[in-house]
Amino acid sequence: MRHARRRMVRRVARLAAVGGLLVGGTMVTRAVASEPPDVSAAPHTLAQTASGAGAGLVSELGTERTAGHWVGADGRPVVAVTDERTAETVRRAGAEAKVVRHSMSELRSATSTLRSAPRVPGTAWALDYRSNEVVVRGDRTVSTSDWSRLTGAAEGIGGFVRMERTEGTFTTRLNGAEPILSTAGRCSAGFNVTDGRSDFILTAGHCGPTGSVWFGDGGGDRQVGKTIAGSFPGDDFSLVEYANGKAGDGADVVAVGDGKGVRITGTGEPAVGQRVFRSGSTSGLRDGQVTALDATVNYPEGTVTGLIETDVCAEPGDSGGPMFSEGVALGVTSGGNGDCAKGGTTFFQPLPEAMESLGVRLIVAGQQGSGPGAAPSAPAAGGGAPGAAAPGATAPVTGVDGSTLLARLTDRRNVGPGLLVVAGSLLALVATRWIRAEADRKAYRRHYSATWG
Repeated sequence: MRHARRRMVRRVARLAAVGGLLVGGTMVTRAVASEPPDVSAAPHTLAQTASGAGAGLVSELGTERTAGHWVGADGRPVVAVTDERTAETVRRAGAEAKVVRHSMSELRSATSTLRSAPRVPGTAWALDYRSNEVVVRGDRTVSTSDWSRLTGAAEGIGGFVRMERTEGTFTTRLNGAEPILSTAGRCSAGFNVTDGRSDFILTAGHCGPTGSVWFGDGGGDRQVGKTIAGSFPGDDFSLVEYANGKAGDGADVVAVGDGKGVRITGTGEPAVGQRVFRSGSTSGLRDGQVTALDATVNYPEGTVTGLIETDVCAEPGDSGGPMFSEGVALGVTSGGNGDCAKGGTTFFQPLPEAMESLGVRLIVAGQQGSGPGAAPSAPAAGGGAPGAAAPGATAPVTGVDGSTLLARLTDRRNVGPGLLVVAGSLLALVATRWIRAEADRKAYRRHYSATWG
């Protein structure tokens, strides 16, 4: 009777282990086959938190005692300060302090003096917080006499204005995430925005004047909308109203190529040192860092101020395309120099300023009225919105890097419980097999002993 009970226990244990294998395998299979939980995940950095902490300290301490903030290599906020007492205040707040010579007020005074000098096309300047300098750059189109005159003005300001020559030319990147075309040329759709009644594309202002009619679908045979407002030069943004008034499904997603997209969850302001991404129809998805803020660029068409300077590359055709980080919209592509083979500098129109001026807000996930959703749909009749910020997007939303089988298998949120069940069941199955083998071995020894007794 005792042996029968043991056999019954072992049999039940084996059945439970096999059942566990089946259940665990099903859990893993369904997790791998399903959509990952965060389809909008972009590469993660600490820049957003560090940016907010640094900005808060600068605002509290004022422009006479500080000279900007940036994100350090370790992800912590760094604040430039003008004296040791302020540095102690910054350190007590949990940020790193760097004592510098010139305050933000002095740096801004220098840029004001530069703006009042005779305009020289092909030049640009920005505030370099990390070096505590104003950096003035001149491209190859700037003549020797003009450069000499600008250098003289810089020397009159003081030794914290650095002069640099740069390769290429500073041009607007006319000609995005997805292309839109008009008689003025080809540009990128930037972000989808709304005023609560109608939906619009927010793109670069130099792409075309008010009244420009835009087409999509590559061949330019479907009208997307018309430019109804904008500012260039001075600023570089414009508003294209959709032909049917609505952006359609997927309006909160920006295309990044290869059928992938990133869901936009809000808007913000960048910090120097922050990792950012830019998408455009010419050069696709590119990344880099914010190198300076409050930049001024003297394009051949006119001067634009208050721009974000980055080391992200761009090429003609990328104008108006979206710049973002961790799903937060930051700006639209304005212009720059270089290309994506050699690298270069690219400037962006900040998004908050543009939206405030135009009286619109960003379309984000879950917002009612414009129908943004997880998967872009076919274009609406009469010209709808392609995915996020682009006519006719049909790609599923999968995030910047998509989702691989290995990533899902190692993601404890998706398949961890299933893998634990499988591992436990395998151990139980091995244990029951070992117990049975040990019992059989002992029984054989008893039989053998009795036979030869």
